[in-house]
Amino acid sequence: MIRLIGVGDNTVDTYIHMKTCFPGGNAVNVAVLAKRYGHSAAYIGWMGDDERGRLVLNSLKEEGIDVSHCRVLSGVPSAFSEVSLKDGDRVFGQSDSGACKFINLTEEDLQFIGQFDVVHTSVYSHLEGQISDLKRASRCLSFDFSQDFDEKYLQEIVPHIDIALISLAEISLSGRDALMRHVASMGPSIVIMTKGQEGAWVFDGKDVYHQGVIPVEGVVDSLGAGDAFAARFLVEYVSGAPIASAMYKAAESAAENCLHYGAFGHGIPCPV
Repeated sequence: MIRLIGVGDNTVDTYIHMKTCFPGGNAVNVAVLAKRYGHSAAYIGWMGDDERGRLVLNSLKEEGIDVSHCRVLSGVPSAFSEVSLKDGDRVFGQSDSGACKFINLTEEDLQFIGQFDVVHTSVYSHLEGQISDLKRASRCLSFDFSQDFDEKYLQEIVPHIDIALISLAEISLSGRDALMRHVASMGPSIVIMTKGQEGAWVFDGKDVYHQGVIPVEGVVDSLGAGDAFAARFLVEYVSGAPIASAMYKAAESAAENCLHYGAFGHGIPCPV
C-alpha cells in the first residue's frame, strides 16, 4: 500500500446549470482518488470558515482522508470555480483561489509530509515560494502544471520535482516530444503529458510510452478525469508497476471517472 498526500489547492466546483456544488481541486482530487484505489491518503490545505470550506473538509473526512494538518481561516472565503458542461466537457467560468492563496507550511507540516511515499501538488497551490522546502520533505514529489505555465515557471519549479504532469490541448507531435524532453532535462525522472481524446504519453528519460483513451458509454462529466489518471498512475508506478501497465490502469480510472458528476461526488445544492 502506498501512502500519498495531496498538498495545496482545494476548491468548490459550482455547476451553474445544475445549481450544485462539488468539492474538488487537483491536490484534493488526487488524494481522494488514491484512497479509493486502495491506498492511504492525506491532504493539507487551507479553506475558509464558510459553507464551501465545510463541504470540502466534510467530504474529505467522509472519504477517510487524514485532514489533521488542514487549516480553517476565519474571515477568508474558500476557493470556488464556476463550471458549465458542453457535450460532457467542462468549461470553466469565474474562479477565485480564496484561502488557498495563504497556504504556508510549517516545519511540523513538512515533517508530517515526510512520512508519505508520494507528495502531490499543483500549479494552483500557491506553493512556489516553498517548493524547495516541499522537495526537501518529500520522498517523491509530483507536480501538475496543467497548461498554466511558461518557460520561466518551468525553470522555477521543475528542478525540484520528481514527476511532472502537463496537460496541453493544442500541441504538435514534434512540440510534444520536445517539451517532454526539455522538462525531463531539468531533473524529473518521469514526465506525463495528457491531451484530451488523444490520450497520454509518459517519458522516462529514455523511452516514450503512449496510452489511448479507453472508450466508455454514459459519459456525463469529464471534470476530474485527468486527476483520476494522475492518482492511479502515481500509486501504480510508485508501487512498482511497469509504466505501460500503470498507464492502462490510469486510463481505465479516468474513463470511469467520467460516469458521474464532480471529481468524486459529494454534491450539494448551492445558490448561483
